[in-house]
Amino acid sequence: MERAFWKEGVVYQIYPISFKDSDGDGHGDLRGILEKLDYLQGLGVTMLWLGPVCKSPMEDYGYDVSDYYEINEPFGTMEDFEELLREVHARGMKLFMDLVINHTSHQHAWFQQASSSREHPRRSYYIWKDGVAGAEPNNWMSFSEESAWKLDEQTGQYYLRIFDVTQPDLNWEHAPMRHEMYEMIRYWLDKGIDGFRLDAINILSKEPGFPDAPAEDPHPRGQRYFKNGPKVHDYLQELHTEVFSRYENIVTVGEAPSISMEVAVRYSAPERKELSMVLLMEMIGMDVERGNPWKVRSWRLQELKDIVNRWSKEVFGKGWYGTYLSNHDHPRMLPRYGADGELRELSGKMLATFLHTIPGTPFMYQGEELGMTNVKFSSIQDYRDKNTLGFYNRMVEEEGASEQEVLDMIHARSRDSARTPMQWSAEAQAGFTSGTPWIPVNDNYKDINSEESMKRPDSLFHYYRRLIALRKEQPVLAYGNFNMLLEDEEHIMCYTRTYKEKTWLVLLNFADHEVTTRWPEDWKRDSGQAVAVLGNYEGLPAVEEGGLFKLKPFEAVIVEG
Repeated sequence: MERAFWKEGVVYQIYPISFKDSDGDGHGDLRGILEKLDYLQGLGVTMLWLGPVCKSPMEDYGYDVSDYYEINEPFGTMEDFEELLREVHARGMKLFMDLVINHTSHQHAWFQQASSSREHPRRSYYIWKDGVAGAEPNNWMSFSEESAWKLDEQTGQYYLRIFDVTQPDLNWEHAPMRHEMYEMIRYWLDKGIDGFRLDAINILSKEPGFPDAPAEDPHPRGQRYFKNGPKVHDYLQELHTEVFSRYENIVTVGEAPSISMEVAVRYSAPERKELSMVLLMEMIGMDVERGNPWKVRSWRLQELKDIVNRWSKEVFGKGWYGTYLSNHDHPRMLPRYGADGELRELSGKMLATFLHTIPGTPFMYQGEELGMTNVKFSSIQDYRDKNTLGFYNRMVEEEGASEQEVLDMIHARSRDSARTPMQWSAEAQAGFTSGTPWIPVNDNYKDINSEESMKRPDSLFHYYRRLIALRKEQPVLAYGNFNMLLEDEEHIMCYTRTYKEKTWLVLLNFADHEVTTRWPEDWKRDSGQAVAVLGNYEGLPAVEEGGLFKLKPFEAVIVEG
């Protein structure tokens, strides 16, 4: 398996508007990130994924770009960005950016021109269709749970928008648009950035003919026709040839929801020359009911085992992928997959151990190293996400649901749960800003913050430091073969990673109570040689006569033997 920095490192996602505000306007900015680079270097992360900072009306917080060549004024200037890039590199870290090329803002000059006349040369930069029988061109739905089409009154045609109404989809069939896009991407790579996370990349190609989807299709209806479309691999291979192949040591990370293992390999196999890796997105949605993004369901550890097994067997070594349980688009992993209260840090350490020892490149989300938790605002007035507000209005005003019932669903599923400001200290506004933050801070910031966590040697922050350092030092965690053991255990995940002459065993208890199990027969433990490399309790679990042993609540241990 060919070695690469992006296989061996750890990615830290920065959501700029919520990371650190340097000027008191309540919005995080580039100079705020500059202030905290020593913190990130001390944590040990090797790659920074910088969320969108290009010019934008911020209807979707930067994922609606109105000018790819400018920094959005609230974040700072191009000079600020260039200084940030220099300082990241001076600390031995890499920086890659979000690249949003499925759609633009409706305020982008291209769309302003395209919507001015059916005859404008840039009309074909977007997807336009006539209505059918006085209605939309087809029955596709957007991720905002509305029609995927918007009527442009001036020209009398509908434009496609798979996301928000302010985010028209680009027409990748149109070569002039593609080549203008390639020129823009080269502009950023020429500045010296280390790659991109490509947003919604498997949506570039739409099914010709734009057929209606079956009415019973899961949310969003029509996705069978706009995800992993017939020309998406052609576009990515052309993008690689025209742009990425001309630069050395860059990383390209594809956000590609709803893909099979075969398709994951097609996107990320090195010989296909498309992307460095895709994101393993299945784990983030285990607790969500299929077809209803607002309904939480119970999940079983066996489901997680099946996901890890499938990706390791069918993708690992053929292609590559990134793993995560939190990001800007989903509620935080605590307490979703762990616990709150006195077990919060123990469960956070267990989940961190899991993410950093399974195959794939681990992605951390800002605040994960502190055990930041999902917020539960008591009023809808404190939420900012348009999808959240739209859901609330539909349920309360149109369907008559109780406000508290809908708020409970929002507490569990809103993207804003993960977007509250980074909790730096117990000072006012969690040390994020001297002003009023764009979204309120989580009330628990006085107890959960980086200042407190860094002072305490047994904190989750310092556990992450040791875990990240271990991954840097030990190739077994990046390249080791994966073998799942104790597959039938209800609460325990157990596996080995083997690389050359080294084999490590990982034991994880996903339960909030003690669990008794049997030492795996495939792992011949020699009590005189087996040592705990890292764990969230002291030492190895004691093995009783007959090979039984107990794992404490949320216990995690990495064993070398």
